[in-house]
Amino acid sequence: MSHYLPEGLPAPAPSRDGLDAPYWEGTLAEQLVIQRCNSCKTWLWGPEWICHQCHSFDIGWEQTSPEGIIYSWERVWHPVHPAFKEENVPFIVVLVELPQADNVRMVGNLLGDPEQEIKIGSKVKAVFEKHEEGKSPYALVQWEVNQ
Repeated sequence: MSHYLPEGLPAPAPSRDGLDAPYWEGTLAEQLVIQRCNSCKTWLWGPEWICHQCHSFDIGWEQTSPEGIIYSWERVWHPVHPAFKEENVPFIVVLVELPQADNVRMVGNLLGDPEQEIKIGSKVKAVFEKHEEGKSPYALVQWEVNQ
């Protein structure tokens, strides 16, 4: 798979405190892994130290379905980083709701034609874009319309 994003962008890495490390490990294994409270079973995203529902510190990580629904979107027409050039825009950013994880929402890029018609409620699936070169391999979660 070719890379969707241009070369020259900073590589993501787990936070220094390691809180989100299981998420990044999951992406390399092509799994969507997010937090879930072990006490009340509430799904959480982004990573938290404490459950926002019951305030428990007993937070775990679980794999969820890599499928979602477009909740919102934006077509970006301007380069947002020096690595982006005129040929890298427009691109589409989507807010994806994960029905199998209590509808938590994640942000990502929508693959495909950057001028495609987008419909709120369209089904999408995760695509794991692996970057294995370098000393710290990682994978990005991108989204594509589920045909």
